[in-house]
Amino acid sequence: MSFDFDQPIDRLGSHALKFDGRRQKFGSDEVNPLWVADMDFAAPPCVVETLRERALHPIYGYTQYPESLQQALIGWCMRRYRWHVERDWLVPASGVLAALSAAVQACTAAGDAVIVQPPVYPGLFRAVEDSGRRLLHNPLRETGDRYTMDLAQLEQQARDGARALLLCNPHNPVGRAWMPDELGEVLRIARRHGLTVIADEVHGDLALPGAGYCPLGSLTQADDRVIALLSPGKTFNLQGLGLSMLVASRDDLRVALRRTVVAAHLADANPFDVAAAEAAWREGDAWLDALKLYLGGTRDFVADHTRTRIPSIRLAPAEAGYLLWLDCRALGMDDTALRDFFIRRCKLGLNPGIDFGPGGSGFMRMNIGTPRRNVEAALDAIEAALA
Repeated sequence: MSFDFDQPIDRLGSHALKFDGRRQKFGSDEVNPLWVADMDFAAPPCVVETLRERALHPIYGYTQYPESLQQALIGWCMRRYRWHVERDWLVPASGVLAALSAAVQACTAAGDAVIVQPPVYPGLFRAVEDSGRRLLHNPLRETGDRYTMDLAQLEQQARDGARALLLCNPHNPVGRAWMPDELGEVLRIARRHGLTVIADEVHGDLALPGAGYCPLGSLTQADDRVIALLSPGKTFNLQGLGLSMLVASRDDLRVALRRTVVAAHLADANPFDVAAAEAAWREGDAWLDALKLYLGGTRDFVADHTRTRIPSIRLAPAEAGYLLWLDCRALGMDDTALRDFFIRRCKLGLNPGIDFGPGGSGFMRMNIGTPRRNVEAALDAIEAALA
């Protein structure tokens, strides 16, 4: 099957945050919005058709999570990653960030220290602090042209009493798809110190050509304290629907998760969430494979363009996802000036790196989940502004 990711789709007036929220975010409706993490591509045809059929049924009442949905995810994990997931391990929830917060609350107590690895998606900071937990930074290290974990500091923090680690796998925004040996070291540290690892893996399906995604759960032993957060949202551009799935093989973690999800009123199913997710996990393979090739091509285009025509901006190699981490430190601007440069001079709406915590100063995050001509126009605008 072929899919046309070059076809532009007008999102104006659809209440899309990315477009209709530009004035509030950037002070202008004129910027090219390459910021919030959704794509400008149509969802897979199997999803669109399934939602159309569901909408024709004129009753949209209380809905349950059907067995067929759980089996669709189990089949997806086995088919794509050889990861054997048991039916009893699954705890569905409404909302990805809400589910992440529920996981933090389920496995820690108020005042406990929870580790995050910045620069990282700021929702992880909120999931910790809004839950009344204490935030600990285990910053990633720049090693040559890629990022690595500071495992020695991570172990010291676990030894000192931290109760949980929020692991972003693959990492947003730096684009690392963690290798099995790196994840294995994290698990060994967790075992030695009773650390619970909560793995945000919502970008996992988007490993790009040349890299692979290893689900943390595929490496675990029976007693490991691991919770994985999965969702079809980023993979199939269904973020507005919000379904997520928490996966835990330990009975005590699942009991705590279910209790917390119910207490937070996150256990109710949306009929369109259920229909879309099941269709995507059952029939979305070909669409996803084509999408990853397209995104890989756009990533390579950006890498070549910046290297040859905008050498003052360096691209961290992206192994997964459609979010590129642009190193703009050579421009010599502070973070306020850098943000203003992209908005006013380039007419681009990007995410300032400073929003992602320590290590983000001097960077910008650019969303390439859009027709390639849109990315090309953005790079031309940057080049012209710098000239």
